[in-house]
Amino acid sequence: MYIPFVKIYLTGNEKQNISQTSSLSGDGFFTRQCHAWLEQNLRCNKALLTPSCTAALEMAALLMNLNSGDEIIMPSYTFPSTANAFALRGAIPVFVDIRPDTLNLNETLIESAITAKTRAIVLVHYAGVACEMDTIIKIAKKYELYVIEDGAQAILAKYKGRYLGTLGDLGTYSFHETKNITCGEGGALLINNPHFIDRAEIIREKGTNRSSFYRGEIDKYTWQHLGSSYLPSELNSAFLFAQLEAAEYITERRLNYWNIYHEGFADMEDSGLIRRPIIPAECEHNAHIYYLLVTDVDKRDKVLAHLKQKGIMAVFHYIPLHQSPAGKLFARAHGELINTESISKRILRLPLFVDMNENMLQFIVETTKEALLN
Repeated sequence: MYIPFVKIYLTGNEKQNISQTSSLSGDGFFTRQCHAWLEQNLRCNKALLTPSCTAALEMAALLMNLNSGDEIIMPSYTFPSTANAFALRGAIPVFVDIRPDTLNLNETLIESAITAKTRAIVLVHYAGVACEMDTIIKIAKKYELYVIEDGAQAILAKYKGRYLGTLGDLGTYSFHETKNITCGEGGALLINNPHFIDRAEIIREKGTNRSSFYRGEIDKYTWQHLGSSYLPSELNSAFLFAQLEAAEYITERRLNYWNIYHEGFADMEDSGLIRRPIIPAECEHNAHIYYLLVTDVDKRDKVLAHLKQKGIMAVFHYIPLHQSPAGKLFARAHGELINTESISKRILRLPLFVDMNENMLQFIVETTKEALLN
């Protein structure tokens, strides 16, 4: 049996949508449908599709008018895009440690990392499990900081009943092929602070007010501000809209498989061989990732090798950003990042996709247990 780490789920409507596109360029019918779906279902002020979550983060950095030397507080345990977007504007990512339970930014360490140069808190909802948003927003208001939610993994996940990506000033999503809802490459910027709406449209359209022109609000468009080309192809939007329409079904299926994993590894946790994911009571996750934390890096590597030998493609991530060459050049760490460094060596991610079945899941659980016990 061969089990890939990820496999794109097709709803059956993607090809039909693509065949109905009348243009390949951005902001056509299906892009507008995706915008409407995100705004109505997530209840955000404005949603704009982008070519990637990276692009959405770059737009967020532009909207903040960052200057060289400004600082943003963020976790080191994340993908490089989270830091790159702000470093490209000359800002300095300041890394603080993560919580050992959720693997999210440790909200109790944020305040001590704030300086006169701090402009924003950039948080990551790891595995679709929410950060402690009440505390983070309270700190941000106290120090007049922006809150940017990197929700690359978090679509349809919630914190106290509200969708992740809609609680901060700005939120971002990824629709990469590894994500729950996908169009291969794609993303979205959610604008919750109304102050940013008009300029976000300008930044996304190469720094011009072309969106206003297309709506008939002005008779010509001109260069208004710094910007770039942040529109996805209409083909991607057509594919994505089919996925969004099935988003609840996709999430439900993934949650079912996540729960099977969780029950299957309960005895291993009781034996002290692993630790399963922890979901705080105020969080509703979206089953983006099922991971195990093993005892050390040697055990993790042995389990990965055994799974690969049996045809199961499991992985680990991330290499902490503060330990990477670019992280040492463009960022700095605040305090010791003990949990970040420990977890990055012990985490093991198991396959999780909609087209799985219980036989696959049982095979993965049994094979993983064999490796853990040897």
